[in-house]
Amino acid sequence: MNRTDWLLTPPERGNPATRLDHRRPGGAAWSQGNDVRPVVHGAAYFAELLERIDAQRAGDLLLFTDWRGDPDERLGRHHRGRGSTAGHGTEIGVVLARAAERGVIVKGLVWRSHLDSLQFSETENRHLGEEIEQAGGECLLDMRVRPGGSHHQKMVVLRHPGRPRLDIAYVGGIDLCHSRNDDRGHTGDPQSMPMAGAYGAHPPWHDVQLALRGPVVGDIEAVFRERWQDPAPLSRSPMTRLRELLHHEDTEADPLPPQGPDPEPCGTHTVQVLRTYPNRLLRGYPFAPDGERSIARGYLKALRRARSLIYLEDQYLWSPRVVACFAHALRVNPGLRLIAVIPSLPEQDGRLTLPMNLIGRITALDRLRRAGGDRVAVYGLENHAGTPVYVHAKVCVIDDVWASVGSDNINLRSWTHDSELSCVVLDDTPDPRPPGDPGGLGDGARRFARGLRLELSREHLDLGPVRASGGQHTGDDAADAGTAAADAVLCDPVAAFHAFAAAAADLDAWYADGCRGPRPPGRLRGYRAPELAATSRVLATPLHHLLVDPDGRPLRLRRRNAF
Repeated sequence: MNRTDWLLTPPERGNPATRLDHRRPGGAAWSQGNDVRPVVHGAAYFAELLERIDAQRAGDLLLFTDWRGDPDERLGRHHRGRGSTAGHGTEIGVVLARAAERGVIVKGLVWRSHLDSLQFSETENRHLGEEIEQAGGECLLDMRVRPGGSHHQKMVVLRHPGRPRLDIAYVGGIDLCHSRNDDRGHTGDPQSMPMAGAYGAHPPWHDVQLALRGPVVGDIEAVFRERWQDPAPLSRSPMTRLRELLHHEDTEADPLPPQGPDPEPCGTHTVQVLRTYPNRLLRGYPFAPDGERSIARGYLKALRRARSLIYLEDQYLWSPRVVACFAHALRVNPGLRLIAVIPSLPEQDGRLTLPMNLIGRITALDRLRRAGGDRVAVYGLENHAGTPVYVHAKVCVIDDVWASVGSDNINLRSWTHDSELSCVVLDDTPDPRPPGDPGGLGDGARRFARGLRLELSREHLDLGPVRASGGQHTGDDAADAGTAAADAVLCDPVAAFHAFAAAAADLDAWYADGCRGPRPPGRLRGYRAPELAATSRVLATPLHHLLVDPDGRPLRLRRRNAF
């Protein structure tokens, strides 16, 4: 496997101003020798994060960025019911403040957000920052975005001077906020944000984060430092500046200690860190003066090698201008299939917001299906009680070789307009199970990419227990045998495609028959885009482009639909 066939070289990133491609001798655009684990579901991520933060001591470093932070969200598991104290003392604000009080250097960047009247998260993010600052840490509310944009990166970096074997970074789709603390049972987080009525009082939530160890931790830290050291004011808005003064907010980033050496190699994973930064008007980012669209460019390059199966989990999957590259891959490769797992319903169901959200998906899926026909399969998820599961994960696996997990969705907003952070993983270790080379280009199936796809597939299909991270045996021989048998089928991309289709068809037929008899296994429902009236389409389309899925590219790139 030649890494340059799949990963971006520094010129291909298109952003010479970033330090990411200049940190290593020879200007290597990725790091090698890493150990990467997928952490599926917020409950698993929160439990691990709680343990890691509580183990930090004076002089250690804790850096984080987020879209939303709710100080009262509990990292520990808790139960529904009035007066429950389970998880008490594990609230995010308490945990971060406790670390700062021990002498841990705690620094955070959270999107300031728009006005609370729009039901975003300005108040929650401000309160999280206040709690951290009172304990001696520092958390800034960052509004250095395009108009209507957000900082959407979700990372945590934990460094331990003198104990580098403990260094770890987390990157993915999971925010430190309400609704995220769900597990494989998908009964939802008791501390939930309101969503469309179909999701219930506690919306089931599906999400994925990566735990990264090795030299890549230094890359993630460098991403944080670039933003932290941006000399531009946190906001240009006069109203926001006034609120900063009234609330006595910290608006100046204190210096960070010098960045330490990267952790030593400890695994077989090559990781490339990709980002989106917009072409910010008037005064660009010093580390991305023309923006950065390496997430989009990374997809474009990887999709040129797609031959067998594209597996997607995505919150949105909309914008015909973005899915054009997927459609092209399907058209030119008649053996290529695409599986997409998306939310069955948008998170908002208002008379105006619902069409605004649906129109982009309807047009994007139409373009994919015109290109791939019955080789394109799109599914929603539900839990065993029949409640839709909100898919917030941002995962792509191509031919069991290239795997991407991050904060970015398949839409223009994520590829051009908001700040995003993603990690692409290539594993040096081949997966020995047949088929050994699904793409037929000599790259060979790789253990990480295939393992991630199979772990997610087994859950959606109810096929055996999910193995612990890294794929090790559970100790239950019968369970491990069942998992191995399921994997033997799912390794084959064609068999996996048909297994998804069969499971969804069985569950759909059970509902159509009035739910008679035992519920079939699996959580997959065939996705059928609803019809929108012509007047709704006419009204929703410009609002979708303006508010829901804006374009952050320079005009010269918009004209060519280039990234």
